[in-house]
Amino acid sequence: MHEQYGDQVNFIGMAGRDDLEPIGLFIAERGVGGFQHTVDEDGSVWASYGVQSQPAFVFINDDGTIETNQGAMGEAGLSERLESLIAS
Repeated sequence: MHEQYGDQVNFIGMAGRDDLEPIGLFIAERGVGGFQHTVDEDGSVWASYGVQSQPAFVFINDDGTIETNQGAMGEAGLSERLESLIAS
């Protein structure tokens, strides 16, 4: 998704509830090191967006509108949501 939409959408990976080493391994193994990642050590950022577990996606529009999607979306679902976000 980042390769396809990275010039139109800002991607940030937000890991939490794990040690740094496994988080780094996940990023390397999944090949998602091309965009910014951060760690929510105490879960406060997750909580502020209503995220209770992984996977989850938080979409923030330019106007500040926030939508949290709890659970997997699949490639087609994520692509559809990103297209909608770009169009708005």
